[in-house]
Amino acid sequence: MKTNIRRATREDIPVCSEICYRAFCTLADEHKFPHEFPSLDATVGMLTAMISNPGFYGIAVEVDGRIAGSNFQDERAPIAGIGPISVDPDVQNSGAGRAMMQHMLDRVAEHRWPGVRLVQSAYHSRSFSLYTKLGFETREPLSLMTGPLINESIPGYKVRAATEADVAACNRLHFAVHGHERGAELRDAITDRTANVAEHLGRITGYATAIGYGGYAVGESNEELKALIAAAPAFSGPGPLIPSRNGELLRWCYSKDLNLMQINTLMSVGLYNEPRLPFIPSILY
Repeated sequence: MKTNIRRATREDIPVCSEICYRAFCTLADEHKFPHEFPSLDATVGMLTAMISNPGFYGIAVEVDGRIAGSNFQDERAPIAGIGPISVDPDVQNSGAGRAMMQHMLDRVAEHRWPGVRLVQSAYHSRSFSLYTKLGFETREPLSLMTGPLINESIPGYKVRAATEADVAACNRLHFAVHGHERGAELRDAITDRTANVAEHLGRITGYATAIGYGGYAVGESNEELKALIAAAPAFSGPGPLIPSRNGELLRWCYSKDLNLMQINTLMSVGLYNEPRLPFIPSILY
């Protein structure tokens, strides 16, 4: 099979979305797990947003002249984030997935970015094996929690919408947790009105770009993360990805009627600083 990789365009959205939705649903059905994408329309919306955002780099792979999959890379921060990657189930084992992943890693090296990360479904052993062979290290097991909105407040913590005036404080907090900032991603979330900050004793001690697949959160303690989750007006995707080693936060989620949907794995190539404070990653990292 002849494989060709090119930049994805808006004209590719319908076919790439259909392949992405079908590929993820087929994989979940094979392993008897719930679907991560609720509908084809939701997948179209996600790919449209990424292709339309100049901070994302998207590619389409063609096999024998026909689009067979796509992959995306968030390049809004010093650390890039890969995903979602999808390959048409009809051409599995064609090498298209490996070719797209290698293309992204080559791009990271070309631009001399210090690192790149992704989150994979732990039940998909083939993708885990591929990413490990390509140089990714396993960093954190993640518990995807799903369930009803909590609609509560945590005593002593105020949650409000984030504004442009909060970006500097949020960047300092993210740097304290992860060793780098994600200001561009935060600004996009502020524009989209999904970002919130948690204040304690009159200062910002936590923030979230969203709660769920589409966002990440950091806090000085688990109380900030609880406050942000409890105040979330919606979950982006199935729900938040809670680091499985954070037993306290996981038990709190269970106490609020959230339940485990699946285990995911945070993986990285290049720079990775062990988080110094509690965090919740997005589906990219």
